[in-house]
Amino acid sequence: MKNPIKFKRLKIVEQIIIVLLLAVIVPTTISAIIVNNINQHAVRNELQYSALSIAESIASNIETFSESGQDELNQIVTALRHIPSDFGKEIYMKDILKSSNLISELYIVNKAQKDKYKEWNDYSSYNKLNKNIEIFQRLDDYHAVMAKVNVKVFEKQVFNIYRNDDRQIYILNKENKLVAAHNYNEKDFKRVTYALPKKLVEDSSVIFGKVKNQPLAYYKLSDPETTIIVNTTHHITKTTINTARSKIILALCLSALFIMFVVGLYTYYLYINIRQLIKGIMALSKGNYKRKVRLLTSVFTPHETVFLAEEFNKMADEINNTYRKLKHTNRELKKLDEFRSNLIDTVSHEFRTPLTSIKGYTSRLLRQDIELDEETIQKSLKIIKNQSERLSRMVEDLLVIPDIEGAKLNLIPREVNLTDSINDAVLSTKHKADREVRINIPENLPDVIADTDRLEQVFINLIENAYKYSYENTPILIEASTDKNHAIVKISNSYDYIPHEKLQKLFGKFTRIDDKTTRTTRGTGLGLFIVKGLILAMNGSIELESTKDNIFSVVIKLPLA
Repeated sequence: MKNPIKFKRLKIVEQIIIVLLLAVIVPTTISAIIVNNINQHAVRNELQYSALSIAESIASNIETFSESGQDELNQIVTALRHIPSDFGKEIYMKDILKSSNLISELYIVNKAQKDKYKEWNDYSSYNKLNKNIEIFQRLDDYHAVMAKVNVKVFEKQVFNIYRNDDRQIYILNKENKLVAAHNYNEKDFKRVTYALPKKLVEDSSVIFGKVKNQPLAYYKLSDPETTIIVNTTHHITKTTINTARSKIILALCLSALFIMFVVGLYTYYLYINIRQLIKGIMALSKGNYKRKVRLLTSVFTPHETVFLAEEFNKMADEINNTYRKLKHTNRELKKLDEFRSNLIDTVSHEFRTPLTSIKGYTSRLLRQDIELDEETIQKSLKIIKNQSERLSRMVEDLLVIPDIEGAKLNLIPREVNLTDSINDAVLSTKHKADREVRINIPENLPDVIADTDRLEQVFINLIENAYKYSYENTPILIEASTDKNHAIVKISNSYDYIPHEKLQKLFGKFTRIDDKTTRTTRGTGLGLFIVKGLILAMNGSIELESTKDNIFSVVIKLPLA
């Protein structure tokens, strides 16, 4: 009977066999290639190339030094030709010696001394015995200028970049006499000069010598006539060979590490994925339905593991969806229960006072055993009317809550004059408290887009709050201004400082500044909640501010018409 499930991934045993074959064959092949190439080419090519490069570099440095010295001497000779007196020439040469970093001695020699020098023409001479390099330049038919340069200065400039190099470098003059040296060794010097070919190729670096692993290189300069010899010592060869051996060992080590890495990686993937499955099952058993099994998927991940993880995640998703629906239903029930409790508490607390007043004054008017004068009757009726209006507003506040929460407010946006709306609100609330209201509104304040009735309701609620939550005998300040595309209305009153985190909570339903134990004012705690809902529905914004100097402000922004 054929297995109905077709596995696209290899089994664990099959993968282990393939991984082991790859982990052995690939590193071994790479190591064999590296060992063969390093043994045949690395040491010899590297040493020969570096020796030739150093010889060319030293030759370039000597040419630069020679040109610099000749240029400086040419300037001196040109100046001396224009000085008529010998005394003046002597003074000039002393000044040159003080300022020159290159020339250590400067003389004028006459033709009578020509036997001391081989030629009267301009040339350079190297005097190893006196540690000087002598540069000659003819002054006239009977005199020449001789400048001496210290060999140490010469060596410092020529060997500067190779001062930490272990190679031996020798510089010979046209008589093959030593002029300067780097890492001088007398025995090695004699050996390399003996091996130097009789006929040298000029202006080119050449390898010579019989020891292939210790290459010698020379560079024959035609101007000035100089020969540079670079000797690769036995110490350098030994160090280089050890480096090559280290590379071979390193390659083999890397191959071994690669084998361990591949096998370890496969084992790691397998172990981690199995642990993920176990943790997912444990989390599900403890009630954590959001936990998913996240595998480290790669070519090393077996098909069985992936299949098991996918099925587990499907099961966890179904359980989690059911759990979330149940949790959401519980939260809604909890909110409804809290709303019911708050509503009952608010209605029982806030409705009791106006109902008591209405009942008391109505009973008073209905009494037949006493005779009431007209003023008392009017006063009683006025109180009954005010308390009825208060009950009506509280009922309206309760009825508008579902519309705000469901975004179902029926608004009629139109151009509204802010000044008129604010003045109407102040006039409607003026009888509520004997308090000064200062209005600071510019005469040319533009109209805004809003619902006329709802905007007036907003201002009435805010002004009544300002009456209730402010110090006695302190004014209420209403200011208006514009900012780009919005009109800004700021209503301020004097009140205790309120921390920022508590300010944001004032927009909640049934939230009041004074709690149940310290409540000194009447209200349902729905005022700011309703105000914010109305302002947002009119595409505006509202913010609360409280400063350390006991100023509480409500800032409203509404779009300009």
